Amino acid sequence: MTDVSIVATPHGDARLHRDRSRHPVATLLLGHGAGGGVESADLAALAAALPRNGISVVRVEQPWRVAGKKIAPRPAVLDECFVAAADKLRVRTPLVVGGRSAGARSAARTARELGASGFVALAFPLHPPGRPERSRLDELQAVRVPALVVQGERDAFGRPEEFPSDLELTVVPGADHGFKVPRRGPVTDEEAMAIIVEAVLEFVVRDVVGAAGNQIPR
Repeated sequence: MTDVSIVATPHGDARLHRDRSRHPVATLLLGHGAGGGVESADLAALAAALPRNGISVVRVEQPWRVAGKKIAPRPAVLDECFVAAADKLRVRTPLVVGGRSAGARSAARTARELGASGFVALAFPLHPPGRPERSRLDELQAVRVPALVVQGERDAFGRPEEFPSDLELTVVPGADHGFKVPRRGPVTDEEAMAIIVEAVLEFVVRDVVGAAGNQIPR
């Protein structure tokens, strides 16, 4: 069951949507994108599945969404709100930060400040559609902890082959920036979400929990 609470930030109230594991060995803190909220299919799938596997999931709903606005503020404001919301948590497990699209960028920029042990990007917007010269690769490369990128095969904000070969990358076949797949595509919508959940679970267990010497409860 999701627990929702209001937390103050320098730019208005945010909401924390918490799905707790009974015996957590890691906590995944996620930000949403600029075109949607914490209810997006990928974030919701992680919140539903990971707590059963020892990973608590907290989704941060930015103040601009809480206030009912349609346009996200500048990146610096998103970062300040993400950090302020994270500071309200009392996390006793390794912290993994991430999110989808703009939320992933914010998590990348703040990972060091938050003392994160890992980073997960869902549909990282490597560049605006059709503008590969406006790369945001530097934000990914600034992350100094184990990192995973999950990218749709047809993502107009950055196709998988545009990312560096040394980056850990999971590809969702046929998926676009929202991880939607064609009706006659190689996988179904349900299978696409399962790929995301499995990739994130494996990454956190192997590269974060394993590195910390913890054990997933059986």
